[in-house]
Amino acid sequence: MTQVYVDSDACPVKAEVIRVTKRYGLGVTFVSNFWMRLPEEWGAKLVVVEGQFDAADDWIVEHVVMNDVVVTGDIPLAHRCIKVGARVIGPAGRLFDEDNIGSILATRDLLHVLRGAGEITGGPAPFQNKDRSKFLQALDQVIQDIKRSLTNPNAN
Repeated sequence: MTQVYVDSDACPVKAEVIRVTKRYGLGVTFVSNFWMRLPEEWGAKLVVVEGQFDAADDWIVEHVVMNDVVVTGDIPLAHRCIKVGARVIGPAGRLFDEDNIGSILATRDLLHVLRGAGEITGGPAPFQNKDRSKFLQALDQVIQDIKRSLTNPNAN
């Protein structure tokens, strides 16, 4: 059964994840470095990890399996989850996969160097309603694709 994991410390789409997983009857685990309140109408699980900087990332990678879904904006975590066969979606609806994660990592690393050199001083654009909408569409599509592939493995 597909499980959804959310790298939730700075995730702006928690309510949307709960809404979609509830509709499909999927389990959802929010993984965080600190306790947070989750909506009570759905039995979402919260795992609080302590320790080093990447403790939440490490916990997700240890538990995710093929055809699980991970919601994260953390590119290195996305890369680690893709290696296991998970489907990965960014909070703004961007799909990360084997075909694009290499160039996304390279771009991330280049931007990190440019920021360090003072060449780039701005951050990402603010999260908007259109991002929320794209995320909802992407999550719904990924779950449908997984369900389809599990019921008809020879379709692809």
